[in-house]
Amino acid sequence: MTPITGMDLTGFTEREPGVWTDERNVVLSVHFFPLVPDLPARLDEPERLRAALAQGVVGAGGGLIEARLGAVDGVPAVRQLIKVPRPNGRGQVFLGSWTVPRAGCSTVVKVQAAEGAMTGMREAMVMAQVGPADYFRPHPYAPGLSGGLPYHVGDHEQWDAHFPDHPLTLVRAALSRITPTVTLDERFKVLPPFGGPTAPAAPPAP
Repeated sequence: MTPITGMDLTGFTEREPGVWTDERNVVLSVHFFPLVPDLPARLDEPERLRAALAQGVVGAGGGLIEARLGAVDGVPAVRQLIKVPRPNGRGQVFLGSWTVPRAGCSTVVKVQAAEGAMTGMREAMVMAQVGPADYFRPHPYAPGLSGGLPYHVGDHEQWDAHFPDHPLTLVRAALSRITPTVTLDERFKVLPPFGGPTAPAAPPAP
């Protein structure tokens, strides 16, 4: 059960409670976490939040493509687009999500899609157009960041129209279409806002 009371599921088929797929193997899921959200900073600290999110994703071996602040059904939220290595295979999995945090819980709408047998075509074609020197760039949220999957211009939204069947394009499009249709339970909407990560517990006295 989640506080999400409605959203446009056109084109999606339910596979199990809270999980749907479409004909292009895009997976949509909704989640509820009855815990203080694990976001590394408050939403009114955007630079700190984005930098910490980028560091966290790299630490897990992936890459943060972008993080944007916005709202879902009028409730402040953060949207993330992430890429991670495909488990047990070549290529990448792209995940897009909205996290809607409140003081003691959160709900998440997530869309994901994986590369198939053919990988790297988008990256190679974009690099050929912009040149290797302009392809890889420092991460805009954490310029000194290293490790994980590299940040590059091939993931920018401006290229989606050139690669309509790429999983990143599909994830962006599905998330953009679905988000305005999401409705939240009023009892969730009136909960106290997220006040930041929980401070670590003090060590026990000797």
